[in-house]
Amino acid sequence: MTVLRLIHGTAALVAAGSLALTLGTGLADRGDALAFGVLIAVGELARWNDAQARQAAPLGAAGSLSYALLGADDGRPSQHDAAQVVTVVLVAALLGAVPHIWSGRGATGDHLARRVLTVGFAAVCFQPLYNAGVFASWSGPAYALLLLTLLALTCLCGAVLAAALAHCRTGWPFGPLLREELRGLLGIGSAVVATGAVMALAVAVVGLWALPVFCLPLLLVQLSLHRYAAVRATYRQTIASLARATEIAGCTPAGHARRVAALSVAVGRDLGLTRPELTVLEYAALMHDIGQLSLVDPVPAGATAGLPAAEQRRIALLGGAVVRQTGVDPAVAVVVERQAESCPGQPVAARIVRAVNAYEEKSREAGPEGPLRALEELRLGTAGDYAPEVVESLGRVLAQAQGARGRMPVRRTGLSDPAPGWVTHG
Repeated sequence: MTVLRLIHGTAALVAAGSLALTLGTGLADRGDALAFGVLIAVGELARWNDAQARQAAPLGAAGSLSYALLGADDGRPSQHDAAQVVTVVLVAALLGAVPHIWSGRGATGDHLARRVLTVGFAAVCFQPLYNAGVFASWSGPAYALLLLTLLALTCLCGAVLAAALAHCRTGWPFGPLLREELRGLLGIGSAVVATGAVMALAVAVVGLWALPVFCLPLLLVQLSLHRYAAVRATYRQTIASLARATEIAGCTPAGHARRVAALSVAVGRDLGLTRPELTVLEYAALMHDIGQLSLVDPVPAGATAGLPAAEQRRIALLGGAVVRQTGVDPAVAVVVERQAESCPGQPVAARIVRAVNAYEEKSREAGPEGPLRALEELRLGTAGDYAPEVVESLGRVLAQAQGARGRMPVRRTGLSDPAPGWVTHG
């Protein structure tokens, strides 16, 4: 939490200092400030709150970066400084964030802190040098390359901040989070950078009329991402409904698939899986018991971890066949099929599902000491049944969950009594 307070404190100091300087010197180029402020506010209003969205407000981000790197308006050199850029972006972002703050949606504080720091970085790198005439002789491709370079550096800073904020909020490893953010720059991040550079160059040549023209493509991209997010949510709900078929049929206890999926994703995060890998892992964990629907005689309480290895493999293969018929990603079917294999030859996702499912089954309805005994049994089975790195990761995840609840550690494992349903996946 020290890093989180440092980021928020730095953003607050930058915002307060910029606001004080702007109020003291007055607002320069008010037409530019108003036009970009409206654009940023509209972009923030259109922001959507999706946990998997790398850039929740691409239009607002592009407008902010464009204003930070604005050197001229219709051939007339601009007069604003870096402090004014931060002030205008902050005020516009706050106005656009009012509905989100009012409804309590999204991490608005983290979003604003990241926006202030990234825009401040870009403005400080560009505006003082431009106002001093350093770039007066730069033109054509050289000037465009300069803007793209500054925008790329700003996006890298934004990725580091986003990964640090996510690490502080979730406790997930910083390295995989940073890799995901950097990988995301090739998608919507590249569109934001290109739009920001084009708008800054276009306004310098033709004036503020360039803003509505060049922001339209990014707005259409944002609407497309809205639809994609809705389709993805519907797809996940469909898979969750299929997974509940085993519960409705009485093959597995209620909530078992959700608990295994939630804990599997947490372990996958701890082991550094990428976002696509986590998606496959989640879907496979939700559907890992679906093969029991093909059994003539149901398994008592749906507990497959205690069955003979041959029977486990048979149920897993039946489950993989069912998954393939549903049209789900074939990678999910592979994980479901291979969850019953010995750990040396398993994919990482299959190892995770196997260990987490066994933990959930062994700790279920076993009293206060059940979770602790279940984890110890998994550790004893790391010689061949369960992957040692997965079991240790599971122990860390459970310990973090207990630490978040403020419980004292128990024995040498560092765990107290984590309930089998320690987390649900909404």
